[in-house]
Amino acid sequence: MAKAEKNEDTAAAESTSESTPEAKTEAPAEGGGQQQQVLTVTDENVFAGYANFCRVSSTPEELILDLGLNPNPYAPGNVTVKVSQRIIMNHYTAKRMLSALSMALQRHEQAFGVLETDVRRRVVAQT
Repeated sequence: MAKAEKNEDTAAAESTSESTPEAKTEAPAEGGGQQQQVLTVTDENVFAGYANFCRVSSTPEELILDLGLNPNPYAPGNVTVKVSQRIIMNHYTAKRMLSALSMALQRHEQAFGVLETDVRRRVVAQT
């Protein structure tokens, strides 16, 4: 499936769930007369993975996201999580990703209610 998008700083903030496969174009900016670049994004060879664990680290030049699966997130004691994916990006892309994720989560919470991130408050004790 291919999808065309504008290539500008805010393009990453657009939700993929609301994007259409048609090319998006804009009128040239006043005085500049330059046309927007149109990217075609294809996911033919994408690898999908699931993660319930994320570790964030950074250097002055880049931000590193390590994603993995915690097989037993409620286990007491030492738990080993195997990192299965590492995403490395510059801080500009990370900031655009933050904005896109924030907008997606706001829409989700408006539709389904507030997400509680504290596991202890989410888990109901069995009696």
